[in-house]
Amino acid sequence: MNVDSILNSLDILGHFGIIISTEESMVLYNSLLLLQNENHFRKIYFWGRIDGIERDYYIVYGYVKDALEGRIYYYSTNCVDWGLLPLPTENGKILTPLCTTKFLGDPSNVEEILIDKDETALGKVLHASIMRRVKEEDRLSATVYFISEDAAAVPRGALFKRPDGVVVENLNFEGLSYLDSQEIKCFLHYRTPRQKWNTNLLTRTDYNYAFDFLDTLDADIPEGCWTIQEHDSGSMVLLQSLYWPGLVVYHYTDTPRYGFIYLGNGQKVLDLTFMLNPL
Repeated sequence: MNVDSILNSLDILGHFGIIISTEESMVLYNSLLLLQNENHFRKIYFWGRIDGIERDYYIVYGYVKDALEGRIYYYSTNCVDWGLLPLPTENGKILTPLCTTKFLGDPSNVEEILIDKDETALGKVLHASIMRRVKEEDRLSATVYFISEDAAAVPRGALFKRPDGVVVENLNFEGLSYLDSQEIKCFLHYRTPRQKWNTNLLTRTDYNYAFDFLDTLDADIPEGCWTIQEHDSGSMVLLQSLYWPGLVVYHYTDTPRYGFIYLGNGQKVLDLTFMLNPL
């Protein structure tokens, strides 16, 4: 969610259960402007909030040049003092999915995880149960990484890949039409592409590599892991991830206004496949 529209967008999304108080949004707005100036970011965005027992984590990111590869994340527990969110470690990526408790709200807290001998998360056969530890800051970093990889999305055409490979915001983006906004394939993952470059070429008649270099949401498994709802007589659409409850992608049709926000406890619904396709 762009800092320029944070006050208006948070107020509108509040009607749909995405709640951040007016006081929080005002503090966020002023704080992010300062953070943007200090780091010379071209753009800065409010990523969302991960709820904790004692304190919540507010996550933001900005970039200087590349809107895709150059994102730098920060976190705060009071919307004023921001710390650099470290890159996710391999240990954090492995252990984070095994954490079933809520975040405490203390980045220095160390959580102990008991791994049974039947677990395969460590990539090796265990002959006995072992105890592993993960710092909450590393768990936070891995959680933000997983949510961004799985569920952060933008409308088709919002990002533009220049001939030199740098990804920038498309200044000529005028928004999706009403009909296009109802198609899940018109929304793209905001991450480094995982599919081969010609995947969209084989499925779209209006293929344009400058716009279609990202993976489309309709390729996500299982089918139905995204829901699309229209509001205000079709002038706005909301996409909600069923894997990550609390992640919402919004777009005002026929306008360049779009964004995504996550407000939740950082837990993924691992049983979604069985919920959508019961035996």
